[in-house]
Amino acid sequence: MTAIPKSHPRLNSLLIREKLVNGFDNNLVAKEGLLAHGRGEAFDYLIGEKTSKSAKEAIKAAAIMLKNAENSVISVNGNFAALCPKEIIALAKNTDSKIEVNLFYSSEKRKKAITKILKKSGAKKIFGLNKKSSTKLLGIDSARRIVDKDGIFSADVVLVPLEDGDRTIALKNAKKKIITFDLNPLSRTAETSDITIVDNVTRAMKLLVAESKKKGKKSIKYNNNKNLKQSILEIKKNLERRAKNA
Repeated sequence: MTAIPKSHPRLNSLLIREKLVNGFDNNLVAKEGLLAHGRGEAFDYLIGEKTSKSAKEAIKAAAIMLKNAENSVISVNGNFAALCPKEIIALAKNTDSKIEVNLFYSSEKRKKAITKILKKSGAKKIFGLNKKSSTKLLGIDSARRIVDKDGIFSADVVLVPLEDGDRTIALKNAKKKIITFDLNPLSRTAETSDITIVDNVTRAMKLLVAESKKKGKKSIKYNNNKNLKQSILEIKKNLERRAKNA
Protein backbone atom coordinates (compact mmCIF):
# COMPACT_ATOMS: atom_id res chain seq x y z
CA MET A 1 0.00 0.00 0.00
CA THR A 2 1.29 3.45 -0.95
CA ALA A 3 1.83 5.72 2.06
CA ILE A 4 -0.13 8.99 2.12
CA PRO A 5 2.19 12.04 2.18
CA LYS A 6 1.94 14.08 5.40
CA SER A 7 0.85 17.17 3.45
CA HIS A 8 -1.94 15.33 1.59
CA PRO A 9 -5.48 16.54 2.53
CA ARG A 10 -6.69 12.93 2.66
CA LEU A 11 -4.45 12.32 5.69
CA ASN A 12 -6.11 15.23 7.49
CA SER A 13 -9.49 13.73 6.68
CA LEU A 14 -8.45 10.41 8.21
CA LEU A 15 -7.15 12.16 11.34
CA ILE A 16 -10.45 13.99 11.71
CA ARG A 17 -12.33 10.69 11.52
CA GLU A 18 -10.08 9.28 14.23
CA LYS A 19 -10.74 12.29 16.48
CA LEU A 20 -14.50 11.93 16.04
CA VAL A 21 -14.50 8.19 16.70
CA ASN A 22 -12.41 8.83 19.82
CA GLY A 23 -14.89 11.57 20.75
CA PHE A 24 -17.76 9.11 20.34
CA ASP A 25 -15.99 6.55 22.52
CA ASN A 26 -15.53 9.23 25.21
CA ASN A 27 -19.14 10.52 25.17
CA LEU A 28 -18.35 13.78 23.37
CA VAL A 29 -19.90 12.95 20.01
CA ALA A 30 -23.37 11.56 19.36
CA LYS A 31 -23.68 8.77 16.78
CA GLU A 32 -25.72 11.18 14.68
CA GLY A 33 -22.69 13.49 14.74
CA LEU A 34 -20.67 10.81 12.95
CA LEU A 35 -23.32 10.67 10.23
CA ALA A 36 -23.31 14.45 9.88
CA HIS A 37 -19.55 14.42 9.48
CA GLY A 38 -19.81 11.89 6.66
CA ARG A 39 -22.06 14.29 4.76
CA GLY A 40 -19.59 17.10 5.41
CA GLU A 41 -16.70 15.02 4.08
CA ALA A 42 -18.49 14.69 0.74
CA PHE A 43 -18.83 18.47 0.43
CA ASP A 44 -15.22 18.97 1.52
CA TYR A 45 -14.18 16.79 -1.40
CA LEU A 46 -16.26 19.00 -3.73
CA ILE A 47 -14.46 22.16 -2.61
CA GLY A 48 -11.08 20.47 -3.12
CA GLU A 49 -10.25 19.84 0.56
CA LYS A 50 -8.69 23.28 0.89
CA THR A 51 -9.74 26.72 2.06
CA SER A 52 -11.13 28.71 -0.86
CA LYS A 53 -10.81 32.43 -1.56
CA SER A 54 -14.46 32.99 -0.61
CA ALA A 55 -13.96 31.13 2.69
CA LYS A 56 -10.96 33.30 3.54
CA GLU A 57 -13.06 36.43 2.96
CA ALA A 58 -15.78 35.03 5.23
CA ILE A 59 -13.19 34.24 7.91
CA LYS A 60 -11.90 37.83 7.84
CA ALA A 61 -15.44 39.17 8.18
CA ALA A 62 -16.19 36.73 11.01
CA ALA A 63 -13.13 37.81 13.01
CA ILE A 64 -14.14 41.46 12.71
CA MET A 65 -17.77 40.77 13.65
CA LEU A 66 -16.72 38.83 16.75
CA LYS A 67 -14.25 41.52 17.84
CA ASN A 68 -16.84 44.29 17.33
CA ALA A 69 -19.58 42.45 19.21
CA GLU A 70 -20.79 43.63 22.60
CA ASN A 71 -21.65 40.14 23.84
CA SER A 72 -20.44 37.36 21.52
CA VAL A 73 -20.89 33.67 22.28
CA ILE A 74 -19.25 30.59 20.78
CA SER A 75 -21.76 27.74 20.77
CA VAL A 76 -20.14 24.34 21.25
CA ASN A 77 -21.49 20.90 20.36
CA GLY A 78 -19.81 17.49 20.57
CA ASN A 79 -18.18 17.45 17.12
CA PHE A 80 -16.79 20.95 17.60
CA ALA A 81 -15.38 20.10 21.03
CA ALA A 82 -13.80 16.88 19.75
CA LEU A 83 -12.16 18.56 16.76
CA CYS A 84 -11.18 22.07 17.89
CA PRO A 85 -11.00 22.46 21.69
CA LYS A 86 -7.79 24.51 21.76
CA GLU A 87 -8.95 26.74 18.92
CA ILE A 88 -12.27 27.38 20.68
CA ILE A 89 -10.46 28.63 23.77
CA ALA A 90 -8.01 30.74 21.75
CA LEU A 91 -10.79 32.35 19.72
CA ALA A 92 -12.81 33.10 22.85
CA LYS A 93 -9.77 34.77 24.41
CA ASN A 94 -8.88 36.80 21.30
CA THR A 95 -12.44 38.08 20.79
CA ASP A 96 -13.59 38.28 24.42
CA SER A 97 -16.35 35.76 23.64
CA LYS A 98 -18.23 33.50 26.02
CA ILE A 99 -18.38 29.73 25.50
CA GLU A 100 -21.69 27.88 25.80
CA VAL A 101 -22.38 24.16 25.47
CA ASN A 102 -25.51 23.58 23.39
CA LEU A 103 -26.50 20.11 22.20
CA PHE A 104 -29.14 18.67 19.87
CA TYR A 105 -28.84 15.23 21.48
CA SER A 106 -28.40 16.46 25.02
CA SER A 107 -27.42 14.42 28.09
CA GLU A 108 -25.62 15.18 31.32
CA LYS A 109 -22.95 12.63 30.41
CA ARG A 110 -22.15 14.42 27.14
CA LYS A 111 -22.21 17.85 28.79
CA LYS A 112 -19.72 16.68 31.42
CA ALA A 113 -17.43 15.16 28.76
CA ILE A 114 -17.48 18.33 26.66
CA THR A 115 -16.93 20.52 29.73
CA LYS A 116 -13.97 18.37 30.73
CA ILE A 117 -12.17 18.70 27.40
CA LEU A 118 -12.86 22.45 27.21
CA LYS A 119 -11.50 23.03 30.73
CA LYS A 120 -8.51 20.82 29.95
CA SER A 121 -7.86 23.09 26.95
CA GLY A 122 -7.98 26.21 29.12
CA ALA A 123 -11.62 27.29 29.48
CA LYS A 124 -12.30 29.18 32.72
CA LYS A 125 -16.07 29.63 32.53
CA ILE A 126 -18.57 27.66 30.46
CA PHE A 127 -22.20 28.64 30.03
CA GLY A 128 -25.16 26.33 29.36
CA LEU A 129 -24.55 24.03 32.31
CA ASN A 130 -26.62 25.64 35.08
CA LYS A 131 -30.33 24.82 34.81
CA LYS A 132 -31.19 27.80 37.03
CA SER A 133 -29.88 30.24 34.40
CA SER A 134 -31.52 28.51 31.43
CA THR A 135 -34.34 29.77 29.24
CA LYS A 136 -35.85 28.78 25.89
CA LEU A 137 -35.59 30.08 22.34
CA LEU A 138 -38.89 30.44 20.54
CA GLY A 139 -39.61 28.58 17.31
CA ILE A 140 -37.58 25.43 17.92
CA ASP A 141 -38.58 22.05 19.36
CA SER A 142 -35.24 20.29 19.90
CA ALA A 143 -33.13 20.41 23.06
CA ARG A 144 -31.11 23.19 21.42
CA ARG A 145 -33.93 25.59 22.34
CA ILE A 146 -32.56 25.56 25.90
CA VAL A 147 -29.97 28.32 26.21
CA ASP A 148 -28.25 30.27 28.97
CA LYS A 149 -29.81 33.62 29.89
CA ASP A 150 -26.35 35.12 30.30
CA GLY A 151 -24.95 33.40 27.21
CA ILE A 152 -26.67 32.80 23.88
CA PHE A 153 -29.99 34.30 25.00
CA SER A 154 -28.47 37.73 25.64
CA ALA A 155 -25.81 37.61 22.89
CA ASP A 156 -25.71 39.95 19.92
CA VAL A 157 -23.36 37.70 17.90
CA VAL A 158 -23.32 33.88 18.03
CA LEU A 159 -20.83 31.57 16.36
CA VAL A 160 -22.77 28.36 15.61
CA PRO A 161 -20.52 25.77 13.94
CA LEU A 162 -21.90 22.56 12.41
CA GLU A 163 -25.41 23.85 12.93
CA ASP A 164 -28.96 22.69 12.24
CA GLY A 165 -31.15 25.03 10.19
CA ASP A 166 -34.01 25.27 12.71
CA ARG A 167 -31.88 26.81 15.42
CA THR A 168 -30.14 29.17 13.02
CA ILE A 169 -33.54 30.51 11.95
CA ALA A 170 -34.67 30.74 15.59
CA LEU A 171 -31.53 32.69 16.51
CA LYS A 172 -32.02 35.05 13.56
CA ASN A 173 -35.63 35.61 14.62
CA ALA A 174 -34.25 36.49 18.06
CA LYS A 175 -32.25 39.29 16.35
CA LYS A 176 -28.81 37.66 16.67
CA LYS A 177 -26.02 38.03 14.14
CA ILE A 178 -24.98 34.52 13.14
CA ILE A 179 -21.59 33.20 12.03
CA THR A 180 -21.44 29.57 10.94
CA PHE A 181 -19.23 26.93 9.37
CA ASP A 182 -21.09 24.92 6.74
CA LEU A 183 -19.52 22.90 3.93
CA ASN A 184 -22.85 22.94 2.08
CA PRO A 185 -23.42 26.45 0.63
CA LEU A 186 -27.03 25.52 -0.23
CA SER A 187 -28.16 24.57 3.28
CA ARG A 188 -30.72 26.57 5.28
CA THR A 189 -28.04 27.38 7.82
CA ALA A 190 -25.69 28.70 5.15
CA GLU A 191 -28.39 30.82 3.54
CA THR A 192 -29.80 32.14 6.82
CA SER A 193 -26.55 33.14 8.56
CA ASP A 194 -24.96 36.58 8.33
CA ILE A 195 -21.54 35.04 7.66
CA THR A 196 -21.13 31.50 6.33
CA ILE A 197 -17.65 30.00 6.19
CA VAL A 198 -17.81 27.24 3.58
CA ASP A 199 -14.86 25.24 4.81
CA ASN A 200 -13.83 22.31 6.97
CA VAL A 201 -14.10 23.56 10.56
CA THR A 202 -10.62 22.30 11.52
CA ARG A 203 -8.94 24.32 8.76
CA ALA A 204 -11.16 27.35 9.16
CA MET A 205 -10.84 27.59 12.95
CA LYS A 206 -7.05 27.77 12.74
CA LEU A 207 -7.36 30.62 10.23
CA LEU A 208 -10.08 32.34 12.27
CA VAL A 209 -7.93 32.24 15.40
CA ALA A 210 -5.00 33.73 13.46
CA GLU A 211 -7.25 36.41 11.95
CA SER A 212 -8.69 37.30 15.36
CA LYS A 213 -5.20 38.17 16.61
CA LYS A 214 -4.76 40.91 14.01
CA LYS A 215 -5.26 44.55 14.83
CA GLY A 216 -6.44 47.26 12.49
CA LYS A 217 -9.63 46.87 10.44
CA LYS A 218 -12.81 47.67 12.35
CA SER A 219 -15.15 46.89 9.46
CA ILE A 220 -15.22 45.03 6.16
CA LYS A 221 -17.53 45.02 3.16
CA TYR A 222 -19.15 41.60 3.14
CA ASN A 223 -22.29 40.19 1.53
CA ASN A 224 -23.13 36.62 2.51
CA ASN A 225 -25.32 35.91 -0.53
CA LYS A 226 -22.57 37.01 -2.91
CA ASN A 227 -20.02 34.98 -0.97
CA LEU A 228 -22.18 31.84 -1.16
CA LYS A 229 -22.60 32.30 -4.91
CA GLN A 230 -18.81 32.55 -5.18
CA SER A 231 -18.46 29.35 -3.15
CA ILE A 232 -20.76 27.54 -5.58
CA LEU A 233 -18.73 28.84 -8.56
CA GLU A 234 -15.54 27.61 -6.88
CA ILE A 235 -17.06 24.15 -6.47
CA LYS A 236 -18.12 24.15 -10.12
CA LYS A 237 -14.62 25.12 -11.29
CA ASN A 238 -13.05 22.45 -9.09
CA LEU A 239 -15.34 19.77 -10.52
CA GLU A 240 -14.68 20.93 -14.09
CA ARG A 241 -10.93 20.78 -13.46
CA ARG A 242 -11.17 17.28 -12.06
CA ALA A 243 -13.37 16.11 -14.91
CA LYS A 244 -10.85 17.45 -17.42
CA ASN A 245 -8.01 15.61 -15.67
CA ALA A 246 -9.94 12.35 -15.26
